[in-house]
Amino acid sequence: MPQSGDLPRIFHSLRRRNLRGYMIFELEITDQEAWAAYREVAGPLMAAAGGRFIVRSDRIEPLEGGWNPKGLSVVEFPSFEAAHDFYHSEAYKATLPLREKASRGRGVLVGSSL
Repeated sequence: MPQSGDLPRIFHSLRRRNLRGYMIFELEITDQEAWAAYREVAGPLMAAAGGRFIVRSDRIEPLEGGWNPKGLSVVEFPSFEAAHDFYHSEAYKATLPLREKASRGRGVLVGSSL
């Protein structure tokens, strides 16, 4: 039986395991043909890892801070670890030259319990 002093540690451990993972990218597509080739390879890898697009920008309106990205995407994974493992996998790393040829941008991996 857990002791009351163990509850914060147990709660933190449960929350950490329940974190969904989100890959958030700001992208500018510079070569549509190369982008199509990248998506053809990377898309099935992402889906196999449990990833799914929840945002693919069609329209962006800047609001604050001078941020005016050309494009945004958010991919949700069942866990932070699944997203991390996908991004750092050898299979996905092999697609990076295609993405770098097709676009420029930046991205982050975010964990959220919401």
